Amino acid sequence: MKLSLPTLLSFNAGYVDTAGFLALHGILTAHITGNLVTFGAAVALGSSGTIAKLLAFPVFCCVIVIARLGSFWLIERRYPVLKIMLWIQVVLLLVAAILAVSYGPFPKGDGWHAISTGMALIGAMAIQNAAHRIHLGQAPPTTMMTGNTTQAMIDVADMLSGGTAEARATARRGMIKMLTSVAAFAAGCGMASAAFICMGSLCLALPPIFGLLSVVARYDTPNGDTF
Repeated sequence: MKLSLPTLLSFNAGYVDTAGFLALHGILTAHITGNLVTFGAAVALGSSGTIAKLLAFPVFCCVIVIARLGSFWLIERRYPVLKIMLWIQVVLLLVAAILAVSYGPFPKGDGWHAISTGMALIGAMAIQNAAHRIHLGQAPPTTMMTGNTTQAMIDVADMLSGGTAEARATARRGMIKMLTSVAAFAAGCGMASAAFICMGSLCLALPPIFGLLSVVARYDTPNGDTF
């Protein structure tokens, strides 16, 4: 049986986003634009983690640009781009895990240990977003669940609209894909919450394992980058 790569990625994104938020003073590693809101809140409330939240967006953008340029280099040499990108994500998750195990818990969000851990997680999620856009365009987004939920509800409405049987079947398939991604993300959030309660910042040691599962998952992409 083939593991579902998009589902695994959605689960890991939910886990990393929640674990990072809990362990690193409110930084969002998957919903990256949310840090613009949390940065404003941190400034207004005088809470910790403002530097990490300020750095999150430019670091995310820089990693995306580097990943895209790197993918061109790999494509020219006929390397399996998606697989290599997922391995890079695992390495970044492992760096964050080592930092969390070595220096956690993090009493302040603006210490270099906490910032480095957060930036490694953001880099990993940036790689995942780039990999999805470049190679997994037919799959639902793995980090942005608002769009998936919106599309799922549109599909529900299409199913109820009384169209042709073929149109209803297409809407049903789309709804299942979107809700599967949302459910996997939510499951990752729930597991991260439970892990944080039991393990504290050590919960950040688990994402590299989930990342390895993504690497071994088989997914046939439209551009022929299969593994």
